[in-house]
Amino acid sequence: MQKTLVLTGASRGIGHATVKRFSREGWRVITCSRNAFAEDCPWPQGPEDHIKIDLSDPEDVGSAVANIRHRLEETGGQLHALINNAAISPKLDKGGRMNSIETPMHVWRDVFQVNFFAPIMLARGLFKELAAAKGSIVNVTSIVGSRVHPFAGTAYATSKAALSSLSREMAADFGPHGIRVNSIAPGEIDTAILSPGTEKIVETIPLRRLGSTAEVADTIFFLCSDQSSYVTGAEIHINGGQHV
Repeated sequence: MQKTLVLTGASRGIGHATVKRFSREGWRVITCSRNAFAEDCPWPQGPEDHIKIDLSDPEDVGSAVANIRHRLEETGGQLHALINNAAISPKLDKGGRMNSIETPMHVWRDVFQVNFFAPIMLARGLFKELAAAKGSIVNVTSIVGSRVHPFAGTAYATSKAALSSLSREMAADFGPHGIRVNSIAPGEIDTAILSPGTEKIVETIPLRRLGSTAEVADTIFFLCSDQSSYVTGAEIHINGGQHV
């Protein structure tokens, strides 16, 4: 039987690379993004299996869950993997860091809705389908969840720290139902949204280079494969040794 993946934040960067990785392995991929499907995307059934969703709107998340569940009914009601990859990281004008003193409260609320509440809403909403498949959940956290970063704002960093803690809690709660929950914490990954000054950080990374989106996608695939069948509650650092 063909396996099915639901992935948020599919339109660029790590999400885009992850869709290509799973598609290459023959998975059906249901993508969720605030953007419409890009016709130049290379995976099969892309337009048919794309859901436009505003994760900052709880009602829209609920509608998307109902949509996904309906789609899964067509193939036996099983979901083999949920990847919570979408996130927002607001900046000041000219890309400046938003600190804990000056960040408006409405920004905090928007960031936590997308980065923290949406992942648990999706996981709970798709719980029955994940349990039926003995599926896997991967939450994408960040190196900034455990340290102050020169570019990442406070709301983003704390939302990722909360998601890391949530992943452990989920592993304990979902595990008895056969669902594995892990997280990955990328460091400096070569994407289109790198901040100016990243080259200075690279000089301090033991491997002395940026990571690639394909390297992150490979780790996500591992966590959703049978090769990691006894791995749950883990957070894998993908940062070239930056965390040491």
